[in-house]
Amino acid sequence: MNSTPHSPTALPELAAHVSRLAPSCGPVRLVAVDGHAGSGKSTFAGLLAQELGGAPVLRLDDLATHEEFFGWTGRLREQVLAPFARSESARYEPYDWHLRRFTHARTLEAAPVVLIEGVGAGRRALRPSLALLVWMDLDPEASWARGRRRDGAALSAFWDAWTRAETRHFADDPSRPFADALVRQGTKGPKSYEWLTGPGATRHTPHSLTQRDGLTPPC
Repeated sequence: MNSTPHSPTALPELAAHVSRLAPSCGPVRLVAVDGHAGSGKSTFAGLLAQELGGAPVLRLDDLATHEEFFGWTGRLREQVLAPFARSESARYEPYDWHLRRFTHARTLEAAPVVLIEGVGAGRRALRPSLALLVWMDLDPEASWARGRRRDGAALSAFWDAWTRAETRHFADDPSRPFADALVRQGTKGPKSYEWLTGPGATRHTPHSLTQRDGLTPPC
């Protein structure tokens, strides 16, 4: 990828780049879209999925819970990554944030490209299975302020707990230093983006997990 910003063609260029990558988990090119809560991950992932011809998107909010904001790694590996590694479709049980329980299983096809969107999508335990890690490059304060405005005062206490948990997560397991691409909102409308080559663009070297990670790569 290039090291200069792009605006009108950012999404098509990233989509073309993804299509040229080798599969990273069985037959799937896994693309993670990470960033702070409120940074625009969901919107960007949806637009990139459209540019990729309707690629499936797994939203990590479906795997997290009230009790475990970031404790979804085991569920992701068991329900999604392991089936993909076997060239099988995944089945996962999404969490209902209103009912506070997991609901009926959904199928996630082992498509040529699958996007994983959410805070922590680029965590160390997942990176060995990724073809590309995209970081939404908006600072935490601006991201959280935007998220709070979106969700309103009724969720203020939730946001207080979330921001503390997110700060702890990224202090222990940062994603941005490993990102292949840094994406920023452009100035020409809601679908305008710029991207820069990220600090981890040359990171695709053999990765060995440590005992501290406590996991072995599934793909």
